[in-house]
Amino acid sequence: MRLIINRIKQSSMFIIMFLITVISIISVTIIITFNNIRMSEEFFIETFSITNQKVINQIKGKFESFNYSVVMASNNLLQNGTLKRILTQEYSNIELMTVYYDLNAQMERNKSYFGTFEVGIMVSGMNGIHYATDHRMHWPISDKELEEHPITINVRNEPKWLKYYYFQHLDNGQTHIVASRAFIERPSSNVYGVMYFSMKETEFRQFYSDFTSPGNDVLVLDERGIIVSSNRAELIGEQEEKLLDYAVQLSGESETYTNISFMGEDYILLSEYLPTFNMYLVNLIDKKTAIGNFVDKKAIFLISMSIVFVALIIVFFISRKMTNSLSKLVKQIENAPKQDFHQYVTVTGTYETRQIGIAFNAMLDEVHEYVDRLVLSQKQKRKAELAALQQQINPHFLYNTLTSIKFMVLQKDKDDAVNTVNSLISLLQNTIGNVSETVTIEQELDNLKNYVFINQKRYGNRIKVNYFVEPKCLEYYIPKLVLQPFIENSFFHAFNQKAEGYINVLIWQEGETLICEITDNGDGMKVSKESKLPDTKRNQQLFSGIGVKNVHDRIQLIYGEPYGVTITSKIGEGTKVRITFPTNKAKT
Repeated sequence: MRLIINRIKQSSMFIIMFLITVISIISVTIIITFNNIRMSEEFFIETFSITNQKVINQIKGKFESFNYSVVMASNNLLQNGTLKRILTQEYSNIELMTVYYDLNAQMERNKSYFGTFEVGIMVSGMNGIHYATDHRMHWPISDKELEEHPITINVRNEPKWLKYYYFQHLDNGQTHIVASRAFIERPSSNVYGVMYFSMKETEFRQFYSDFTSPGNDVLVLDERGIIVSSNRAELIGEQEEKLLDYAVQLSGESETYTNISFMGEDYILLSEYLPTFNMYLVNLIDKKTAIGNFVDKKAIFLISMSIVFVALIIVFFISRKMTNSLSKLVKQIENAPKQDFHQYVTVTGTYETRQIGIAFNAMLDEVHEYVDRLVLSQKQKRKAELAALQQQINPHFLYNTLTSIKFMVLQKDKDDAVNTVNSLISLLQNTIGNVSETVTIEQELDNLKNYVFINQKRYGNRIKVNYFVEPKCLEYYIPKLVLQPFIENSFFHAFNQKAEGYINVLIWQEGETLICEITDNGDGMKVSKESKLPDTKRNQQLFSGIGVKNVHDRIQLIYGEPYGVTITSKIGEGTKVRITFPTNKAKT
């Protein structure tokens, strides 16, 4: 028993390596297998959805073609002088026979616009004349009910628009899609009647019935979420607000489809908005029916397991052979980190082990050399980047400022133009002309005031800026352009929702620490709890190009980690930026 335990201890490296390899191979195989299955299904769904999107576009084209026929027919009726006379004048009972005969002739001419589709046409005048084609087979309600129905009320309120509505006959359960439009006089826009175009849902269904199949359904939803037409007749008349929400959401996004659960089944939903109908065309594809046996999961599993079994046999023999010669080398390598990689390994053992030992020792030499060069290079690169940022002026700031000055000159506002030019000159002198890395608080404040003055001349005085500075702090030196990015952020990002506000600049000394605070009562923003820096992508500054993160890194690079930038903010209440420096009267 003891002999077996010792053998296990001596082969512990082999056992661990083999077990890890086994677990890794099985895990990777499972992940790859399921990922391939998932990617295959997604690829199939993506391809299938692209094809169905083209089908939806074809269906939409049919709907638009039908709407065009309705528009043409309605325009013809609207321009018909005979109809206008019939619907506006009063007639005796004897004259009504001739009137209805004329109405029938006029209506029959308009039915040709709809080709083979059975569309009922009805006109209703303000003088009480009503006439419908096809013996009112297409009209689920009476004349009186139609007069008081929302479709008539709405079209009278908005007489210039063609509106569609959904009816369901209470007696026989038949569904109708009705379009209505008002008869209006030109140019007074007085309404003298209403025209209606009615189509049975079974006829309406022909626009898309050729594109449906088991598991591939089409639904038409109105703005209330009611299914007004579908190849699944049992769904007609049902109100599905969730489907409407999905359709509305999908029409506003770039994705062509989405996965949903509907009536306990998983579906792929495609949608297209029909603006002329104010309805949504929805295509529901049953995942089980669509995908079916596209992927033979059982066969893939058996093949994967066979590959794993063969791989494990190969790994067993290779790992067994390698571990005997690597055991000692591994122990030495394990101890290398404890010596900060300064302890080289002993080159002994087999050829492979010796080569690994030599390579490891050579790698340590290269690592030491590379780290030294990398540290030096990073320091130089960082200094160069900071120097470039300090000298950078955004051209758009100059263009906009010069444009504002030009506008002042054209407006003969000489004093403002002169003051703005002087501020711009001072601003450029302090940024481009001054090559020093640090400036006094007094110089930085002058720079800020010039910047604020220019922006207030450009955008108005809706944002007030106040300065509260302890006098003895004016002679302290700080890095140049370290406060300006925060004033800029407050100007252009803090007051997007509020019409006006204020920005306070406070500078004082606490012990050996110089504290600068910039506060505003603006919109506020999200701030990372860990870094205390804004959780936004506002990196590009309009003036200097020096972002908030650059300022923080720059301060810590110059003065060390105890100093830097912290930001606190509450949405709707404002933001406070605190910048800390060591007190320094020496110029660098």
